[in-house]
Amino acid sequence: MSSTQGRMADRVAVVTGVGSGIGQGVALRYAAEGAAVVAVDIDLGSAETTAARSAEAGAPFASVLRCDLTDPSDVRRLTGEIDRAHGRVDTLVNAGAIQPHMGPVWEMDYESAFRPTIVGEVDLVFLLCQAAWPLLRASGRGAVINFASVNSFRGSRHMGMVAHTAGKGAILAMSRQLAIEGGPDNIRVNTIAPGLVQTDATKAAGATDGDLASTIVARTLLGRLGVPEDVAQCALWLGSDESSWVTGANVPIDGGVTAA
Repeated sequence: MSSTQGRMADRVAVVTGVGSGIGQGVALRYAAEGAAVVAVDIDLGSAETTAARSAEAGAPFASVLRCDLTDPSDVRRLTGEIDRAHGRVDTLVNAGAIQPHMGPVWEMDYESAFRPTIVGEVDLVFLLCQAAWPLLRASGRGAVINFASVNSFRGSRHMGMVAHTAGKGAILAMSRQLAIEGGPDNIRVNTIAPGLVQTDATKAAGATDGDLASTIVARTLLGRLGVPEDVAQCALWLGSDESSWVTGANVPIDGGVTAA
């Protein structure tokens, strides 16, 4: 599909965490729909692998950039490069995150577990939103997508996740405030709250098989775990002009877990 066709045609889309999982799924979908995708990951090798996959499908990315999204100076460097290349950001998808530390409150060390989880789930979203804000304003139709979670709304009886729930709850609240602040400049900010999606990270946490996965599947209304493509379809709508009157919203993509 050429850059003049598709639901994301003529949009500059910055997607973080493209090396795997949801970020990868969104970047591939955006490129297939005509976006100029600026693909970002801390692991440049994995990002380039995703870029090669997209190019083989006939939808090359605009660029592939490495960035440590927890480093303010590196984030400013990243947005400077994007500014010089494109002069604007039409869609920003903050899919990148650091694997959260799991555990109950009485076992969680503040310095080595709780604080790194908050930095890896909240701080990096704030830093890129802040640095990219002038470029979103320059677009005149900026769209930001952040990732909350079903755990923004409910805890877990099966896994200690006090830091993770705090982080994802913060993303939900922060995004609503960003939507308020972005309204005068036609910058829309929305969240997607996925349920358990099968990614390398969730597999590494042991959440996609065994008793835990069976328990979660049983709680869904649709009887299966999610895949990145499920989330990418929603991100396509929220990141395009099709959702031009949608801001401050949260969309649960969870197989019905939060409805039951």
